[in-house]
Amino acid sequence: MFAGDTLGRDPTLKFLSTRIKGLHVGGKTALDWQGFRHNLSHRETICLSGDEKAVLPAWFLARFFARYSARSFFAPSLPGGFGLATLPEAPDGPLVSVPERALLEMLGEVGAHQEVAEARSIMETVHSLRAEELTVLLKNCRMIKVARLCVLWAEEFRLPWAGQAREAAKLGTGRWVKQLTNGSTLILKA
Repeated sequence: MFAGDTLGRDPTLKFLSTRIKGLHVGGKTALDWQGFRHNLSHRETICLSGDEKAVLPAWFLARFFARYSARSFFAPSLPGGFGLATLPEAPDGPLVSVPERALLEMLGEVGAHQEVAEARSIMETVHSLRAEELTVLLKNCRMIKVARLCVLWAEEFRLPWAGQAREAAKLGTGRWVKQLTNGSTLILKA
């Protein structure tokens, strides 16, 4: 970068992906970039995911409001790069989670960086997910919370793929209880 230049978001993300294994745009940001959103954000937080623990460089964070997570939502049996693609309007851009993967990544952030009410509202908009893609992801999903939220809210909103999601998801048994960062408690039944 030369003095006076401005870094572009997509080329910068693509550059970072050469430094951080598996870096991609995921979760709420990936859903937003593909038209699934609840409200417009005053200041967009770019949700980034990757395969290894890493710290985003200070020069990047000085220019872009972003958060990085190396949480592994999926079993190692899921083929590398499954559910990641460039956006059709930016074929030379960074990898972005397809809506099915992005939904599960967002649900994984519920209670930590993602508010429950907003996640529910976004979930209500995802009628057109591809059931086959979601089935593969749910079969490889390692987080009970993610699988249960996906299935329970899909059934509540009567989403067309809810039945296939229930068949594919590993829901476990009993109740799943978690104290959220805002002090409330999330209780999910199987």
